[in-house]
Amino acid sequence: MSELTRLTACAAVDLLRRGKVSPLEMIDAAVARIEATDGQVNALPTLCIERAREHAKRLTGAGAAAQTEVSLLAGLPIAVKDLKDVAGVRTTYGSPIFADHVPERSDIVVETLEDNGAIVLAKSNTPEFGHGANTFNEVFGKTRNPWNTAMTCGGSSGGAAVALATGQVWLATGSDLGCSLRTPAAFCSVVGLRPAPGRVARGPLRAPYDNLWVEGPMARTVADAALMLDAQVGAHPADPISLPAPGRPFMDAVESPEAPKRIAYSPDLGGIVPVANEVAEVCAAAAARFSELGADVEEACPDLSDARAIFHVLRAYQLVSDLAPLLDGHRDVMKPEVVWNIEQGLKLTADDLGRAERARGALYYRVAEFFETYDLLISPATIVPPFDVDIRHVTEVEGHTLDTYFDWYAIAYAITITSCPAISVPCGFTADGLPVGLQLVGAPRGEAALLGSAALFEEMMGIAQGLPVDPRPGAPVGHAREKV
Repeated sequence: MSELTRLTACAAVDLLRRGKVSPLEMIDAAVARIEATDGQVNALPTLCIERAREHAKRLTGAGAAAQTEVSLLAGLPIAVKDLKDVAGVRTTYGSPIFADHVPERSDIVVETLEDNGAIVLAKSNTPEFGHGANTFNEVFGKTRNPWNTAMTCGGSSGGAAVALATGQVWLATGSDLGCSLRTPAAFCSVVGLRPAPGRVARGPLRAPYDNLWVEGPMARTVADAALMLDAQVGAHPADPISLPAPGRPFMDAVESPEAPKRIAYSPDLGGIVPVANEVAEVCAAAAARFSELGADVEEACPDLSDARAIFHVLRAYQLVSDLAPLLDGHRDVMKPEVVWNIEQGLKLTADDLGRAERARGALYYRVAEFFETYDLLISPATIVPPFDVDIRHVTEVEGHTLDTYFDWYAIAYAITITSCPAISVPCGFTADGLPVGLQLVGAPRGEAALLGSAALFEEMMGIAQGLPVDPRPGAPVGHAREKV
């Protein structure tokens, strides 16, 4: 069983396709690993083992075996973030408002993955409605970082990242508005890919035209992330911004990668954010190694100076579109940061929104022009290493005070505004043994080239070979001290 949980998703799917292992055996291996580790990290608070076993039996029943042999995931158990509905399975969105919610229909994301051979085994923990980059909520409590269980795993796809890092599952869904695929990936030494808006269909939604947040894959390796992305993509009539699947699978780009030729590295995205010194040092050393692939690496960045102001407006508007109807009846039980952010959105004027949209358009054109010169933009994925799990959010970095609960991940949300695909890949560790991630940003809708470059970097660094890890108890470390 332990040998199965150590497999990459690609290796596990290969065994499943060839009939060397069954989906039921994979479920049993995952359940055993969850039982051995989850009490220490709280990554997967909701299990649906019987549903998974029934699904596995359907996949291996008479007439189904041939389909399994060619399906993309071939009966591989996965975890689904608790923001996404799974039919017949408790889905809370991390909120006490929906603590007993059991949907009748699965989200499009889940349906697509199941159509491609995935088996949903568990729901992964998330902050309330996915807002905030530290995974805790009033329904299931805190999720802890397996590299040091006194520290946060980041968020909002924190449970997913921890489940992968500890070997509980081979693949996991995540979503990303400001940082939610990239920050937990960086904090847990796994891979999180934020694709372009529309690349992965989702819904039904209260605001289906929203293009700030996206669904994407989380995995232990870049190849595994590419495999999952291939199982997620495709247009869907219920998602008005969804894109057709590309003609060439993303796995092709990983199996035959092309090295980038010219790379821009920025330690702070042109000075828009402070970065902890140790994180900056680890990331700078990692970025320089791209020269070993024959790439020219130089310090450069598109003008992102107004990204923070744009995001503040558009994020508040997004919260109003999605969550404002809940305020009247549930304000007293909603996360105070979310209530504040919705209230900020309700104060916006049409002029505020118009100026933000115009500024975002101008920013996009600057970034698109930038990628006519550079193949990649590289930066730290986070500005701090994992911090004390009891701290709600970072308020200060290297003497700089941060104004809101989400400004500490501006290095990620500035890229959200561009709509460019971005991936967090492990690049090293702090002196305290805490993971550090590097953010690689590709050209608009350039996921294939991005994945190829990330795969070459991953192979050069050799960090992925250290997963999965057993949870490691420890004391809080790091720069952040004040508990909120």
